[in-house]
Amino acid sequence: MDENSSRISTLHKGIAVILSKNRRERWMVHLIALLVLGMGIVNLISAVQPALRNRLEILELVIPLEIRFGSRLTSVLIGFAFLLIARSLWRRKRTAWLITTILLAVSIVSHLIKGLDFEEASISLVLLILLIIYRKSFHTESDRPSVKQGLFTLGVGLVFTLVYGTVGIYYLDHHFSISFNIWQAFNQIIVIFTTLKSPDLIPVTRFGHYFVYSIYFVGMSTLSLSLFMLIRPVILRKPASISEYRKATEIVQKYGHTSLARAALFDDKSYFFSNEGVVISYALAGRMAVVLGDPIGPAQFIAESILAFRDFCERNDWELAFASVLPDYLNAYKDAGFDTLCIGNEGIVILCEFSLEGSKNKGVRNIVSKMERLGYRTEVYLAPLDEKLVRSLKEISDAWLTSHSGGEMYFSDGRFEESYIRDSAVIVVHAANGKPVAFANFIPEYQKNELSIDLMRHFQEVESGTMNFLFAKMLLWAKAQGYDSFSLGLSALSGVGEKPEDPRIEQALHRITEIISRYFNFKGLHDFKDKFHPFWEPRYLIYKNPASLPEVLSALIQVHAGKNYLWKFLSKRK
Repeated sequence: MDENSSRISTLHKGIAVILSKNRRERWMVHLIALLVLGMGIVNLISAVQPALRNRLEILELVIPLEIRFGSRLTSVLIGFAFLLIARSLWRRKRTAWLITTILLAVSIVSHLIKGLDFEEASISLVLLILLIIYRKSFHTESDRPSVKQGLFTLGVGLVFTLVYGTVGIYYLDHHFSISFNIWQAFNQIIVIFTTLKSPDLIPVTRFGHYFVYSIYFVGMSTLSLSLFMLIRPVILRKPASISEYRKATEIVQKYGHTSLARAALFDDKSYFFSNEGVVISYALAGRMAVVLGDPIGPAQFIAESILAFRDFCERNDWELAFASVLPDYLNAYKDAGFDTLCIGNEGIVILCEFSLEGSKNKGVRNIVSKMERLGYRTEVYLAPLDEKLVRSLKEISDAWLTSHSGGEMYFSDGRFEESYIRDSAVIVVHAANGKPVAFANFIPEYQKNELSIDLMRHFQEVESGTMNFLFAKMLLWAKAQGYDSFSLGLSALSGVGEKPEDPRIEQALHRITEIISRYFNFKGLHDFKDKFHPFWEPRYLIYKNPASLPEVLSALIQVHAGKNYLWKFLSKRK
């Protein structure tokens, strides 16, 4: 065994040990979260249950009635907070751990004060000890600006609730059995929030009852909003810096070898750099970080970078998915605890084998001959393009976007921006009168002698066969220029789940594809590309587990469609 193989074997063993430890730790974290959820229910039930008489007699000797009633409200609020915060504990939120630790300490005291409830206090104590023991397991960060906003919201909400309740009781005194002056009204609000119910504030109308309930509703809503802001995931507020972009560009140009390498440098991406000179290009949708393709960098460090980025996402409270990855590193993803799903195949034309001659290419050849007889021609323009041509292409692009609705796509696709198009090589179809009617831009890969296609656009009313003509001429031009291959891009969901031996989830995806194909012409696009006889290489989606797939799908739609993503997605009809 050579040194490199020995290093990889040691790495895999190390990963296995870490994953086993992480798995045990994860189960303990989840158990604590479930226990806190159960404790929230216990607190709510305990607050409305009468204390045992013999214990109550002991309390009556040393603790005033108001304090005992106040402890019941404390139990209610803490119980409600536990219900809200349990999910964040499940996600290892550090702020949630801190809040829960404080509330459990308060909960122990409140249970003892309200009725010497040793049972509930003991459970709270055990939970508190568990949280302290496993404190290092709760390492996920919250969004710092949101924490500040949450504390501010909590303070403002408290003041608003006090003012709302005080003014309401004062001006709505005819809805209650007793009229209160402003200070008495304020005192009633304080009594409500320390004893759950004031003996003097007795509603005599239905509206009076509604108003009292609304005070509790406002208070609970403020608490809920504040907790949400205190524990929300880290939010990306700034795009990649110039220095980050330059560093990513250097790595991608040195190691990029797929059709997605150029898209990794589009301006909708953020970057994660591992210490081994690997870059991961991703976009954030909600709390889902979607990575475009595999990490880019030295092959021997890819597995380590996957683990490093997974840990980075966990600290930021983000879920994680990798879209359109190669088969090369599937074992590395599985070792890191991810599931894999084939989502389609990328069509790659071997240019030395491409020709319009022969019977299998008769259909395309006939289209090309027809278009040339009608006076159509193609021309390839290299960067930088002149302004007149860019304006002509923009006219085509605007017409195409209008006819297809939904607007530009993002993430793995370029957008028609004049600076981007001006620096691209394009092939343009000219009609007999010389007017451009269709175009496509293509981009080179960095470490392979291969071209990839990006934008493909045409006027709505064009001669039948125009895009076949464009593709055929484009491939012939690339072949004449000495390129080895040409990527036609991903054919989404093609060939997925069609074989009996395919995984069940892929077979289910195939059945779903058959249903939604009435809206999205996946098969038509695949058949169009297949005319040029590419070989098909599978591409995969990497995700956490089957339960996360709906969230992953939503995130993929968002990062591809950008703002107003739902409208754009629904607009992409057949």
